[in-house]
Amino acid sequence: MRIVIKIGGSLLQDDGKINVDRISRYAEIIRKLREEGHNLVIVAGGGNIARKYIEAMRKLNAPDAICDLVGIKVAKLNAYLLISAIKENVYPKVPDTIEEAISIFSMGKIVVMGGLQPGQSTNAVAALLAESIRADIFINATTVDGVYTAPPGTPGAKKLEQVTTEQLMKIMRETSKFKAGEYRLFDPLAILIVQRAKLLVKIVDGRDPHNILRALRGEKVGTTILP
Repeated sequence: MRIVIKIGGSLLQDDGKINVDRISRYAEIIRKLREEGHNLVIVAGGGNIARKYIEAMRKLNAPDAICDLVGIKVAKLNAYLLISAIKENVYPKVPDTIEEAISIFSMGKIVVMGGLQPGQSTNAVAALLAESIRADIFINATTVDGVYTAPPGTPGAKKLEQVTTEQLMKIMRETSKFKAGEYRLFDPLAILIVQRAKLLVKIVDGRDPHNILRALRGEKVGTTILP
């Protein structure tokens, strides 16, 4: 299969420290999938470290576009962590464009991406790549176990096993700010790309990296987004 995996940046960090153990477990799973013959694109998010930089920059009155650029740089640093851990069959440089990523993918290498441009979340980057390579599945590993009707922990919030792109757009508009560093689950652009490309998307709890394998095996895990 052609698989795109988005790994939330916060999954690579714990209490402000880089979680080397979890990164190593992700790398092990990625190598296993490659050995099974799957073609892979991995996209790393910026996570809490990016949000800390962005929060400080906002206090310094930096424009949102500049805050986004900082988030992009942090996501690329996270991508290099994954490249270092994967080691085998992985391209050693983080691509700077979609075209570069597609070219590397066509060579049979594992591609690891960060962010690309202001106003575009790493979820949107992953969705664009999934559309470009005609991915069979796009797995979004995050710090929650699926899509909820309201932020998890909110009284009455319910986890959804399936959600349409229209329903997800409504939920995200009601619960997200869509500012730099605030693309916690999906942003409108990512949802629109999923919709137009008719992508199969699974949102899973990435705190356990093996949920990626469970999603690929068709096990009941996380939330499925229906285009």
